[in-house]
Amino acid sequence: MENEAAGSSRVAMPPPNTGTLITILTIDGGGIRGIIPGVILSYLESQLQELDGKDARIADYFDLIAGTSTGGLVTAMLAAPNKDKRPLYAAKDITPFYLEHSPKIFPQISGPLAGIINLTKAMGGPKYDGKYLHKLIKGILGGTRLHDTLTAVVIPTFDIKKLQPVIFSSYEAILKPDLDAELADICISTSAAPTFLPAYGFKNKDAQDNEREFNLIDGGVAANNPTLVAIGEVTKQVLMQHADLFPIKPMDYGRFLVISLGTGNAKNEHKYNAQMAAKWGLLSWLFNDNSTPIIDAFNQASADMVDFHNFVVFKALHSDDKYLRIQDDTLTGNLASVDIATKENLQGLVKVGEHLLEKPVSKINLDKGVYEAVENGGTNKEALQRFAKILSDERKLREFNAGSRLV
Repeated sequence: MENEAAGSSRVAMPPPNTGTLITILTIDGGGIRGIIPGVILSYLESQLQELDGKDARIADYFDLIAGTSTGGLVTAMLAAPNKDKRPLYAAKDITPFYLEHSPKIFPQISGPLAGIINLTKAMGGPKYDGKYLHKLIKGILGGTRLHDTLTAVVIPTFDIKKLQPVIFSSYEAILKPDLDAELADICISTSAAPTFLPAYGFKNKDAQDNEREFNLIDGGVAANNPTLVAIGEVTKQVLMQHADLFPIKPMDYGRFLVISLGTGNAKNEHKYNAQMAAKWGLLSWLFNDNSTPIIDAFNQASADMVDFHNFVVFKALHSDDKYLRIQDDTLTGNLASVDIATKENLQGLVKVGEHLLEKPVSKINLDKGVYEAVENGGTNKEALQRFAKILSDERKLREFNAGSRLV
C-alpha cells in the first residue's frame, strides 16, 4: 500500500520560522482502536487534498507528529519515507492496513473454553507472541531510522530496566545519536503493551560506536496521550534556539496549532465500581471480562489529565481555536477492547470513527468524567475542515516567505 504520491515533486514543508505557527498532530495508544484515528486522519487528508491537490499528505502540513503505542505505528506510517522520499502511506490506507493485519497480530481464540485458555496464557506470559507484528513492522520500515522521517516525530516508550520513560524524538536524535534508532525497533517497543505483547530489547550505536541498551515496553505507561510530550519537545527546542523555530515567549500557546486524536474508551459504560474492585486480587486487576482494568485505568487517567491541561491552558491564553481534541468515550463491549480483532469488531470501529466525525467538538469534564460538547464548536468534521484551511494557508505562507528569502 505505498503512497500514491510516489514520484511526486512535492517539496517538504518550509520550517516554522518562515510562517506563524508550529503545527502538531498527536495520536493516542489503543491497539486495534487505532482504526478510529485512522478514519479521522483520512478525512483530514481528503480536506487538504481538496485545497491543495491529490498529492497532499498529512506529513506535508505538520512540523511534528507524535504517537504512542498504536499511535506510534500510525506516526511512522505517515512520516517514514518511501523510495521517492514521500510518505509510505496515505492516511486513507491506515484503516485498510488495520483491517488486514489486526487479525494476524491478535489471533482470536473462539469457543466455550476461550476465556480459560486466555487466562492460562496470561499466567504464563503475554497473551500474544508478537512475532507477526515484529516481522510486519520490520518489513515495512526496513532500516529507516528516526532521523529519516519526512517531518519530526516523537514516540514515547518506557524502559522497564531503568523504570523511566524514553522519548524517541527526531530533535533529540540529532543531539543524541544513540537515540537515532531504527523506526521499526521504536514502533515495536512503544507497542509492547504489558500482558498483551512481549517487552522488547535492542541495542543501538552512535557514530563513535558507543552502544546503548534499551529494555522497553508500551509508551502508554508514560504518556498514552502524547500531546504534552510533543509540546514539551518543541518548547525545549525553542529554548535551545533551534534554527528552524522562532522565539516563543513562555506559555505562548498562541503559536501552536494542535490536533490530538484519541482511540476511544468505555468511560460511559461504567463497567467497574469500588465494590467490585475492592475484592480484586492480582489476577482480577489483570484479567476481567476480556479487559485489563489496571491498564484501562492508568492509560485513561494520563490521557484525560493531558487533555484537561491542554484545554484549560489554550483557553486561558485565548488560543482554544487552535486546539482540537477528538475522542469518543461511548464505546461498549468488544469495541472498547484493544485486541478483539474479529471482522465484526473491526468494522464496528470503522463505524465509530465515521460517527465520531458527525459528533460535536467536545472537551473533558473531570468532575463528571465525561466529554461534553463545546458551545458553538460545531461538529468534528466541521472543525477538521477549518483546521485544514489553516494548515493549507500556513503552508502557502511559508512557501511564499521561503521563496522571497531566496530572491
